[in-house]
Amino acid sequence: MKVERLDIPDVILITPPRFSDSRGFFSETYNLDRMRDAGINLPFIQDNQSLSRQKGVVRGLHCQLAPHEQGKLVRCTRGAIWDVAVDARTRSPTYGKWVAAELSEENWSQLWIPPGFLHGFVTLADNTEVQYKCTGLYDKASERAVIWNCPHLNIAWPIAPGDAILSDKDQVAPHFAEAKGWFSI
Repeated sequence: MKVERLDIPDVILITPPRFSDSRGFFSETYNLDRMRDAGINLPFIQDNQSLSRQKGVVRGLHCQLAPHEQGKLVRCTRGAIWDVAVDARTRSPTYGKWVAAELSEENWSQLWIPPGFLHGFVTLADNTEVQYKCTGLYDKASERAVIWNCPHLNIAWPIAPGDAILSDKDQVAPHFAEAKGWFSI
């Protein structure tokens, strides 16, 4: 398993090995001991999957507040995404900074996004499927969002604003200034 810490060291890019032959491939996508060795020590208690039918679907930037915060281990099993994590931990030296990685069915990489981060992605291909493991259960009352193209974050999304396909909720999400104090960890 390849492990790479990104510019925000708490966000980790993980690429499990794939073993291929004429029949296809096999991959161990999650192993508790290997994840602990990589520094991921929280238990996963919920799995999610999304399908985005079109290139340009933006999902995020989302998070959940304590006591229902979520760490996420994200992977793309069909198509490709550009996956973004924004540090929303008020006391962090990287508060308000973001990192991103392309996840695809080809590169087989996964992104670990710890609790205290906003998470979002844009699809880079039609019919893209994303699966992620979460360290907390979904709780609607704890759900929060920040507008995907907030000028204060200056995220270099690989999509023109007019080409983004957003949910009604994500279109009216507040700016990052509203996130101040969401996470004191």
